[in-house]
Amino acid sequence: MEEKKYRAVGQPVRKKDAMQLLLGKPAYVDDVTPRDCLVVKLLRSPHAHALIKSIRTDLALKVPGMVAVYTWEDVPQKRYTNAGQTYPEPSPYDRLILDRRLRCVGDPVAILAGEDEKAVDRAMKLVKVEYEVLEPVLDFHKAKDGPVLVHPEDNWRSLCPVGADNRRNLVASETCGDGDLEAVMADCDLVLEHTFHTKACQQAMMETFRTYTEMDHYGRLHVISSTQIVFHVRRIVANALDIPKSMIHVEKPRIGGGFGAKQTSVSEVYPAFVTWKTGRAAKLIYTRAECQTIGSPRHEMELTVRLGANRDGRIRALDVYTLSNSGAYGEHGPTTVGLSGHKSIPLYTGSLEAFRFVYDVVYTNLQAAGAYRGYGATQGVFAVESMVNELAGKLGMDPVQLRLQNMVREGMVMPAYYGETATACALDRCLERCAELFGWKERFPVRKLPNGHLRSTGVAMCMQGSGISGVDVGSATVRLGDEGFFTLSIGAADMGTGCDTILAQIAAECLECPVENIAVFGADSDASPYDSGSYASSTTYVTGRAVEKACTKLKEEMCALAAEMLGCESSALEYAEGCVRRLDGSAQVSLADLATRSMVMNTRPIEATCSNSSPTSPPPYMVGMCEIDIDPETGKVTPIDYVSVVDCGTPINPNLARIQAEGGLVQGMGMALYENVTYSDKGAIAENSFMQYKIPSRMDMGHLRVEFESSYEQSGPFGAKSIGEVVINTPPPAIAHAIWRATGAWHRELPITPEKVLMGMQHHEP
Repeated sequence: MEEKKYRAVGQPVRKKDAMQLLLGKPAYVDDVTPRDCLVVKLLRSPHAHALIKSIRTDLALKVPGMVAVYTWEDVPQKRYTNAGQTYPEPSPYDRLILDRRLRCVGDPVAILAGEDEKAVDRAMKLVKVEYEVLEPVLDFHKAKDGPVLVHPEDNWRSLCPVGADNRRNLVASETCGDGDLEAVMADCDLVLEHTFHTKACQQAMMETFRTYTEMDHYGRLHVISSTQIVFHVRRIVANALDIPKSMIHVEKPRIGGGFGAKQTSVSEVYPAFVTWKTGRAAKLIYTRAECQTIGSPRHEMELTVRLGANRDGRIRALDVYTLSNSGAYGEHGPTTVGLSGHKSIPLYTGSLEAFRFVYDVVYTNLQAAGAYRGYGATQGVFAVESMVNELAGKLGMDPVQLRLQNMVREGMVMPAYYGETATACALDRCLERCAELFGWKERFPVRKLPNGHLRSTGVAMCMQGSGISGVDVGSATVRLGDEGFFTLSIGAADMGTGCDTILAQIAAECLECPVENIAVFGADSDASPYDSGSYASSTTYVTGRAVEKACTKLKEEMCALAAEMLGCESSALEYAEGCVRRLDGSAQVSLADLATRSMVMNTRPIEATCSNSSPTSPPPYMVGMCEIDIDPETGKVTPIDYVSVVDCGTPINPNLARIQAEGGLVQGMGMALYENVTYSDKGAIAENSFMQYKIPSRMDMGHLRVEFESSYEQSGPFGAKSIGEVVINTPPPAIAHAIWRATGAWHRELPITPEKVLMGMQHHEP
């Protein structure tokens, strides 16, 4: 039997919006919304912890062009969460639109709305606020059960049993494990223990947070926002304003980058409140400084890892404790932390006899954290993979061989990954292929160049997930249009990743037509079928399967209508490329004729809507190997070469998958080497622009090579798993490994700056 040649899946199809973006056509929020609307800005707190004693707005309102100034006394006293998560949200309901208690530097004090930016800026200086400055909690080690409460209010709520307790500054807390950890540890030849620290790095997307709001012709609040979560935004805004969800319509245009930042509703509620109160259109655009200092960064985490192993290299026990800093609010705090253990410990399922994973997530008076690509796995992989590399060094083993000896393999049950089975796992082949492409054995020895620089290599592996098992829902509507083309409606938000194109490829494959014949529409809370949103590496795996289901159902509907036209039973027909035909080949109906017939005296809708959810979240896997150059006089680390091999099941679009991988690698390099966040003793962030907050440019990333080692995931569309997040996780531990091999000093805090490298070299005793 001849193997079917895919027409769309597996092909490097150009993104559907490529030419529009290339030509600079209007695409983003500020391009597609009116400019003659109210300008909204936020007056922000200069204190990490304070109460508003009094606030005067009368002078500000006298500025010509000013329309409104709102304070904590004007907003609903009903708490909500900004976290874009499926209801009931695990994140606590701990926010008000404006609060009398200010919990971090940058917390909003007042909302100002005026006819133009000049008027609002002038009025901002005339709002007079008297603060009662309180003692802040700035050290997350001292937050749990400390004397200062970040959220002492009585109307704080936690909807899910995640171990949250505002009277203890706890956002979440849990202990889990398998096996007799202490007994196994006691029987191990070596037990290593170290603590690792990762900071609250920023997503640094090019398009800042921004939202436009207006009242539509039906008296409903229309929200146009740069968001990954249109349906969750509808709920968040409704909760914040305390109005029915039916009164809100949310849509998103093209998104200029999100990387998880826009899974949190950072900007939407403020212009929505202005529009709801005034009836006038309004727009809020965050400055870069606001994004950097009061956005939605990665959670700062401290991970203490204990590893037990035998001298033959068998890793027998892993013990991970994560302390996560959620900042002033609990958005995504209970969920990010779980990945730090559940996506790092299972990598060593092949040999583990016992594990324990304990975590605490705490409130502090610092910038609230949120979702960022990798979502906690990045922090956990850095710590665990660094420990495994250190073990290899102590045992004198090749770290590649050590991993091959201990890693999870296809068919294994992973107790540390919720008991799921590795149904499609090519991690072993990824490691072997990566070593071959990189030339690991040949390049493994540290080299000293004629100019005195050092060349060194490092390795790491990782896993992620494909959506949130048992929670995420993806939906798709497919309908037959005039002349036989198809319309695909989705609720998932294309963030530039190309999901519109990838889902169109899946539909084109199912419907046996060119991708050009699939018109994609999304995401709109009124018109799109429900979708949890574009996060948690869910779109291709979860929504892609919904597209498959909808296409199958649509073909059944088309066959039923064609049966009426041909005077036969639908069981005598089959869908084929461009038509529906009799099985015996005696007659057929073209899709164009079928579309015409569907609009004439027809009672059968030629469209199909299907939803999909999965009880499992099959992990994608990845291996990365790097070569770096170290200048021993300055400590500067320069990435030279990075090779990665990814198992994402079947790559639906290899070009877009490769771009995803390359982008994630560069972000991981930034986290490893450059992206630093420092606080003053008053809780203010110093790095408030790209002048201070360094992210990698094309000059900083070296040579990137990405290849794929396919597996076939039965529960995914055409065997696909996810790729969006796994790709960011290997650079921090691989680069830290390479630095240790060159300098003899381990660096367990990110970023590893030149100063730290130089100091490590000076203090290391050979």
